[in-house]
Amino acid sequence: MARYFRTYLFPILILAYILGNAYVMVYKKDLFYPYNLIPVILIIVYVAIFHLQKLVFFLAFCTPLAITLKELGLSDGMDLSLPSEPLMAGIMVLYIFNQLSSNITDKKFSNHPVTILITIQLVWMLFTALTSTEILISLKYLISRLWFIFSCYIIMPHLFQSKKNIINFIYCYATALALVVFYTVFQHAKFNFNDKAADWVVSPFYNDHTAYGAALAMFIPVMLSFVFIKSISRYLRIFALALFCLFVFAIILSFARAGWLSLLVSASIFVTLIFRIKFRTILVTLITLGSLFYVFQTEIFIALGRNNTDAEGGFSNNIESVSNISTDASNLERLNRWSCAIRMWQDKPVLGWGPGTYMFKYAPYQLSSERTIISTNFGTNGNAHSEYLGPLAEQGIFGLLIVVAMLLYCTSLGYKLVYSVAETEMKILVIGIFLGLMTYFVHGFLNNFLDTDKLSLPFWSFLAALVSIDIYYSKKEKSVKKL
Repeated sequence: MARYFRTYLFPILILAYILGNAYVMVYKKDLFYPYNLIPVILIIVYVAIFHLQKLVFFLAFCTPLAITLKELGLSDGMDLSLPSEPLMAGIMVLYIFNQLSSNITDKKFSNHPVTILITIQLVWMLFTALTSTEILISLKYLISRLWFIFSCYIIMPHLFQSKKNIINFIYCYATALALVVFYTVFQHAKFNFNDKAADWVVSPFYNDHTAYGAALAMFIPVMLSFVFIKSISRYLRIFALALFCLFVFAIILSFARAGWLSLLVSASIFVTLIFRIKFRTILVTLITLGSLFYVFQTEIFIALGRNNTDAEGGFSNNIESVSNISTDASNLERLNRWSCAIRMWQDKPVLGWGPGTYMFKYAPYQLSSERTIISTNFGTNGNAHSEYLGPLAEQGIFGLLIVVAMLLYCTSLGYKLVYSVAETEMKILVIGIFLGLMTYFVHGFLNNFLDTDKLSLPFWSFLAALVSIDIYYSKKEKSVKKL
């Protein structure tokens, strides 16, 4: 009986599903899509339980291609990116169950300074969420941050103990990003690559060209580094070179000035790595330059005010408009949002307004003299436009200090690994990942996207890769196999 049951169970289930689908199509047409998602969900659950590594690779691939409920026209309120965010939430729940049952987290990883800083940040976010002016909004924000970190950082060391897995994971995201690039360039070509059209031709995959540019900037250094890793097969290195060229071409067409700037800074950091300049030397230099800027800020702003080149009319105009704070609406709106964030912090300096609340609270803090033609009172057109001032307004002074501590330590860690890793190919990989991560830290001064799956996945996974290399990778030379 058991033998017959095992033999015919699967065909019986297939037949039952087909009959059920026929019933739905005739009598319950409104349930067609939910019903047909059942096998997809069952497959994902099976893979999550028995092949979690493959599910994580699939998550990396599907994230650039994910589309939000709002883009699908299925929601006007709460938004969710499909299928990436449900996958992230499921991976988080599965990991928590495994941790409670068998304590699978490596103590070396949980005790690493980066993990400790992330834990401190999450604890502080929880505290400020409970004291938030909009508790439900803040708790939703915290929960989404949790599934980003669990699925893109905490679970990664189990995967990233192998260099091959790090490379394959990055290839998964980069390949899907290339598909988005092809779609975007095709759409953009219909409008003769107009700079205004660049903002919305990235839809429905990215909400605007700045997020798209930030993702491209993160993967440009990594793809270039893959070209020089000889343990990667020749065909995959050629593929990496093709992706590098494609992403450079795409970021030029994106007219994402913050992305261009982040790559310029990343290139400057690479120069310091070539000359083996220590991080503390760079830090002292930056502090000195910052002090000079503070002393001569009036003269500097007067000089910048003379630039009235708008981001219109082509590539060169976009380059010149980066420093235009007199007429460029995008730059002026950033200054407006930053000023609002500082004023909000001054009103609530310790606990802030609560995670995720900036867009709902900043409108009254706008001054009429600072408003622009794209200013709004409805929480649209972005958030605080800063990964540093956003936490300052929402989580108080400690929120900012935690982010700054993260920036300083991660930068220090990157320099340390580049100078200390013995194996040449691993050093090249570290340089690529570190420079990619630094593009986002630089980008964070001008925009904030860590509340989205598109940028959270590469940011936290790049960070997990550096931490994994720091913990698990031996400095002794190792023989490597072709990927």
